[in-house]
Amino acid sequence: MTSAVAKCSVFIATSLDGFISRTDGSIDWLDEANTRVPKGEDCGYEQFMSTVDALVMGRHTFELARSFGEWPYGHTPVFVLSSRVTSLPGDVPNTVRLSCEEPATLVAQLSAQNMKHLYIDGGVTIQRFLASALIDEVTITRIPILIGSGRPLFGPLSQDVRLEHISTHAFNFGFVQSKYRVIKAPNPLMQPTGHKRPAAD
Repeated sequence: MTSAVAKCSVFIATSLDGFISRTDGSIDWLDEANTRVPKGEDCGYEQFMSTVDALVMGRHTFELARSFGEWPYGHTPVFVLSSRVTSLPGDVPNTVRLSCEEPATLVAQLSAQNMKHLYIDGGVTIQRFLASALIDEVTITRIPILIGSGRPLFGPLSQDVRLEHISTHAFNFGFVQSKYRVIKAPNPLMQPTGHKRPAAD
């Protein structure tokens, strides 16, 4: 029996002009904004993480996570996508693995391991998964700041990606969080075959 394909979700913050970090990778603007968030408020992050079976992120996002001091993902498995890095630092948790697989291959492998929900993080990684039509849901928390330039959340696409709006919540400290479902074209290989086209006269 074939395993169901894991759901792939994005949960990320951006500046109002659509950047996830400055050009050098700094998120000082986000750190400053977070100082205005009331104690105990996490904008739904913990609830989201409670549904996640594994994270998939790029090398830059992994290095940023390491800079936080305490590893932020607990015992949740983390897969770091990189074609250049061949080994991980000795101080990372044993829940972290390197992968050089293409997104579709990795999702298939993790789905076969009965993982049902994957958290996709990092600009380039998100763009690769979107280009492969693997992203199912996107939650973006917009921070009320313009930083002018940096690393964008989204990049070039070979075709439009249509989204269905699910919800938007405006927090009283200025953050605005919107959730979308990605509308995917039906896979012709998965269409019912019970009705055949009549033969031409």
